[in-house]
Amino acid sequence: MTDYRRLRVALLGAGAVGSQVAALLLRHGDELADRAGASLELAGIAVRDPDAPRDVELPRELYTTDPEALITGADIVIELMGGIEPARSHILLALGSGADVVTANKALLATHGPEVFEAADRVGASVYYEAAAAGAIPIIRPLRDSLAGDRVVRIMGIVNGTTNYILDRMDTEGADFAGVLADAQRLGYAEADPTADVEGYDAAQKAAILASLAFHTAVPLEAVHREGITRITADMIEEARAAGFVIKLLAVCERLADGGDESISVRVYPALVPRTHPLASVHGANNAVFVEAEAAGSLMFYGAGAGGVQTASAVLGDVVSAARRHIAGGTGVGESTRANLPIVPIGHVTTRYQITLEVSDAPGVLATVAGLLSEGGVSVATVVQTVDDQAGDEGGTARLIIGTHRAADQALSDTVERLAGSDVVERVVSVLRVEGE
Repeated sequence: MTDYRRLRVALLGAGAVGSQVAALLLRHGDELADRAGASLELAGIAVRDPDAPRDVELPRELYTTDPEALITGADIVIELMGGIEPARSHILLALGSGADVVTANKALLATHGPEVFEAADRVGASVYYEAAAAGAIPIIRPLRDSLAGDRVVRIMGIVNGTTNYILDRMDTEGADFAGVLADAQRLGYAEADPTADVEGYDAAQKAAILASLAFHTAVPLEAVHREGITRITADMIEEARAAGFVIKLLAVCERLADGGDESISVRVYPALVPRTHPLASVHGANNAVFVEAEAAGSLMFYGAGAGGVQTASAVLGDVVSAARRHIAGGTGVGESTRANLPIVPIGHVTTRYQITLEVSDAPGVLATVAGLLSEGGVSVATVVQTVDDQAGDEGGTARLIIGTHRAADQALSDTVERLAGSDVVERVVSVLRVEGE
């Protein structure tokens, strides 16, 4: 066996991902050493309770309740605790002691990324976070390294497996939201409190990370427009299908040009995606990220967006990269935010809507609706009308499904408000944006 330099690895957290990382480090240590050019010694695992039940059986002597001592003696620190504190303090301690950090903590990077990267820059260390954006899918490294000589124009991705599982089941089976969510919780795809997933918070954190990296601009989480999927109904899914679309929760990061000035938009919402688009065929709890670059063109990265052993793969890839840097020497590569592009609110984005209305089934209603759209500067692309046949000759309702041409999102939003306040509109059933055309 080759006599490699030994690097001490500290692991913080032994949950679903952390325990798998530890097991793989112990099981495949020789192979990883050959790839890294260094022997990776798991120095210890910091946990709150060494006796807590875990899915993977690990040597009891590795557990410690003293993370600070473990961190200061390590060359590489893997943070898989989640949450903001004490993870943030532990990462800053690790960087301050000269260790490289590997993390999957999307919430921390989305809220304290600049602080973490500045701390790494001060000591010439590196922060690796492949697992923070799309689970096992390699997207951080391609954006940071492979596309470093290109200009990323747009990222559009399914980055939350829970919501994709729910929407996919609703689409393929005609099931309702509540029933599928309950199934997702039973199968372990959704937490007991699914708010972070179904309201788009998880996807927004990932969008902030991806946009910051792609556009070399610090993107605070509060600048990300966020909408969830809790209002998506089986009827909306069926109407989307009839129009040739599938509904997906998308993270969209886009470079915008207004004359000579550039800006960026970062947003998360359920959107209509044409069934011919590659993202429409992403099923189950899988994730996919579609990247458009000026020179490279369109690229798509697809795979498991979550899961203990799958995410552990991305974490260990970062560990190998960190070990190689230690062997090669030199300072770590920092994150560039020098572009510092302005982040525009969603109202400035050009998009198009599909608006579903319940209206009075009476003469002149369609003309009134068309007039309100015209007043808002919104051009109609398609109209589908269905009538409630059970209502008789008078007093019935009709459903209008209106597809608009592209316009400023604010103009479209204002027009929907005017429609909602009109005497002829009984209810705005749904409003969805269209992406991927």
